Amino acid sequence: MSSLGNLTVLTGPSGVGKGTIVRKILESHSDVWLSISATTRQPRSGEIDGEHYFFLEKKQFQEIIDKDGFLEWASFSNNFYGTPKKIVKEKIEKGTNVLLEIELEGARQIRKSFPEAFQIFLAPPNLYELEKRIRGRGTETEESIRDRLSIAEKELIAQKEFDAVVINEDIEKAFKEIEGFMGLKL
Repeated sequence: MSSLGNLTVLTGPSGVGKGTIVRKILESHSDVWLSISATTRQPRSGEIDGEHYFFLEKKQFQEIIDKDGFLEWASFSNNFYGTPKKIVKEKIEKGTNVLLEIELEGARQIRKSFPEAFQIFLAPPNLYELEKRIRGRGTETEESIRDRLSIAEKELIAQKEFDAVVINEDIEKAFKEIEGFMGLKL
């Protein structure tokens, strides 16, 4: 009998480096699967169903909600987004480690629907550094930056809810720390 995989949830404010950490984990560990969300929004150019998202009609999505088929789900900009329970559980049962990069509210839902998941909060060293990183992207309006920082302040208060908190002062150090929490072979 093969051993089970694990579900690791990675959460943190926008701009903290979650995407970079996820890319590094996936590049370094072929045995980790990044969970794919389902959505009711239309595919963007180049997006492939089952690779970037599972694209569903609203009726299909609602049927899955009604059958308790999501680990978590939310409505955003008149579309639904959610993490399908079935595929995540199948991967874990086959011994695959699953990584889920998600927002705070989704992490809270997963705490209820899949309490055995290990939840990591990736935090910036401070808000000044986070603001610097967001501004450094060069993709945000001033209003968007203010909104993201306001949300980040609220999210940072929630870090005590998590199994582990990793401060991303140095991306390599944060990556290694998360690798360790995930039990990945170094």
